Amino acid sequence: MVLENEFLIAQINPFGAELKSLVRKDSNEELMWSGDPVFWGKTSPVLFPFVGSLNQNTYQFNNKNFPMGRHGFAREKEFEAVQHNNCSGEFILKSTEDTFEIYPFHFELKISYTLENETLTCCYQVENTADFPMYFSLGAHPAFAAGTDSEDYHKYKLQFPSDELLEIHLLEAGLISKYTSPLQLKDKTLAVSYQLFENDALVLSNLKSDKIILAHTEKTNYLEFHFEGFPYFGIWAAKNANFICLEPWCGVADEVDFVGTLEEKRGIERLQPKEKWLRSWAVRAK
Repeated sequence: MVLENEFLIAQINPFGAELKSLVRKDSNEELMWSGDPVFWGKTSPVLFPFVGSLNQNTYQFNNKNFPMGRHGFAREKEFEAVQHNNCSGEFILKSTEDTFEIYPFHFELKISYTLENETLTCCYQVENTADFPMYFSLGAHPAFAAGTDSEDYHKYKLQFPSDELLEIHLLEAGLISKYTSPLQLKDKTLAVSYQLFENDALVLSNLKSDKIILAHTEKTNYLEFHFEGFPYFGIWAAKNANFICLEPWCGVADEVDFVGTLEEKRGIERLQPKEKWLRSWAVRAK
């Protein structure tokens, strides 16, 4: 699906409802990561019904263990695509007998994309279509292009308008450890480098900022990434790859010693029968 307005052109693949391209028309600049499989073959997967890894790749619900891979299954599913007009489209994924075998809930996941002026907005709607409560997590994972080589990559920076100190949850084999580490920002700014991600993603909580700015020290153009209502935030890039993932999450990986039920999982969302859950993020090309 292609969306276009005066400022931007967006391309979304119904497989995973994944944003594949976002081009600034005035400069023909591609804002998204290329998806080079040598480094990481995705560009903006949705993380549903789990964010991150589960302990032993399983979870427990109703006295039964269910297998589940990292980040859930929605990113590997074909969505039904419905284009409403030149500037907006919607993608729908519904539970099936196959999903029910590994995720015993009836749901409808809608992901919509809308262009308005210089901004692309991505909205998530989860509906519990059953008559019993539903438990899930959901996260975004868009990867934005950041230069062409190591020298250029190190000229990028992330600005947090309302934060001076970041609280990082350290990871052990993809799981949340018992330890956090403070990261002091300089003028509310984090310099981008390959070294930032040597030990996997930066997993943040308690952010005060509701937007993060991705900018280049020698360029006037920049990106504003807006989000609200996400208690966790991930920042990540593959080793030596020129992109930055900005990832608002409702949910997080299991803790290293977690052996409880799905209802007890850290960060899990609970949705009552027939209720709907909404979250969104937006990127503005300045």
